[in-house]
Amino acid sequence: MNNYFKKVKKNFGFGCMRLPMKDNEVDTAEFSAMIDTFLENGFNYFDTAQGYLEGKSELALKECLTSRYPRESYILTDKLSPHLFKSEADIRPAFERQLEACGVEYFDFYLMHSQNKGLYPKYQSCRAYEIAQELKAEGKVKYVGFSFHDDAEFLDKILTDHPEVDVVQIQFNYAEYDDPSVESRKCYEVCRKHNKPIIVMEPVKGGHLVNLPDKAKAVFSALGDMSPASYAIRFAASFEGIFMVLSGMGDMQMMNDNISYMKNFEPLNAKELEAIHKVLEIVKEQGTIQCTACRYCVDGCPMNIPIPDLFACANGKKIWNAWNYNSYYRSLTKDGGAPASCIECGACEDSCPQHLPIRDLLKEVANEFEKKD
Repeated sequence: MNNYFKKVKKNFGFGCMRLPMKDNEVDTAEFSAMIDTFLENGFNYFDTAQGYLEGKSELALKECLTSRYPRESYILTDKLSPHLFKSEADIRPAFERQLEACGVEYFDFYLMHSQNKGLYPKYQSCRAYEIAQELKAEGKVKYVGFSFHDDAEFLDKILTDHPEVDVVQIQFNYAEYDDPSVESRKCYEVCRKHNKPIIVMEPVKGGHLVNLPDKAKAVFSALGDMSPASYAIRFAASFEGIFMVLSGMGDMQMMNDNISYMKNFEPLNAKELEAIHKVLEIVKEQGTIQCTACRYCVDGCPMNIPIPDLFACANGKKIWNAWNYNSYYRSLTKDGGAPASCIECGACEDSCPQHLPIRDLLKEVANEFEKKD
C-alpha cells in the first residue's frame, strides 16, 4: 500500500461536496479551471459521494476531470452511501452506476459512508465490507475504507471487526480536538493504534473556522497575512499518520488560498499553536456553559447522565451552529442518560467545583435537542 500512496503527490485533497454553483447547477467552467489549477500545482486527490449536491458532484467530475485527464493523473475516492442500498443485492448495481456517473473503470478508494452506531448494522447485515473487498480483488477498487461519525469506542469496534480496511476518514479539527462529544483526538488515537492511514474531513469545520469572531481573527492577523483557514488546515495536516486533508473549495479564491500554504507544506510551529489556543479561548467565551469536564457530577449521578458530554455538545452547537451536534447528542443518549431522565436530586450540583446550576442547564439542553420541529 505504501508504494501506491506514493502516487498521491501531496497530503491535500479536493473535497467535492461544496463546488462552485450557478443557477443551482455546478459551474463547470469554474470547476474545470479549479481542477486545472489544482493539478498544475502538483495535487491529484479528489473526493466525492453520490449524495453530494444531489448527485451533481459525480457528474461534474466526469465532465470536468475524468473526461479531460488521463486516468493515471488523478486519485478518485467515492463512497457507498446508505441510501444507495436496501439489501446486499443492491450494492453492486449501485457501485456500477457510480463508476458510470464518474466516467471511470475503477475507484482508487471506496469508503463505507458515514459509519455510526445507527448505520453500521445495515452495512454488516448487507455484507457491504465483504463486497467492497470482492470489488478490490477484481481491481474495481484499489483500497477500501470508511468515513466515520461517532465516538472513539465505536471506531475501535469497527476496526476490530474489520482489520482488513485500508484507511479511515474522520472529522478532525482544532475546535473539536478535545471536544468530548466529537472525540477527534481519541478517534485519531484509535486509528493510530490500529495503524490505519487517516483522511481528514471538515478541517475548517464547514467554514466555521474561517468565519471567526473579529477578536479571534485578530489573533491570527497578528502572526502575518495567512488566512484563518490556513491555520486550521495545517493543524490537521501536522499530525503523524495523516494521509490526506480534504478541503471543500467553492471558488478559485479558496483554491488559491489553500494552495499557497499546502504546496510547500510546513507544520504549525509553537507560536502558531499558541495562537490557536487563544482563538479557542475567545470562541468558548461566546455565552457557553462553563463546564471544566472534571466529571465529579457524573460520579454521583444516580441516573448515569453524561453531564459534561451533554454540556460540550450543547456548547458546540451554540458556538458553531453545526448539524453534526444533533447526531452526537443522539449517540450520547442512545442507550440512556438523556437530560430528561434527571430526577433533580441535586447530587451533581453539590459536587460541582464551578457551582453550576446543573439541573436548570440540563433542562436547557433537553429543550435544545429534544424540541420538535
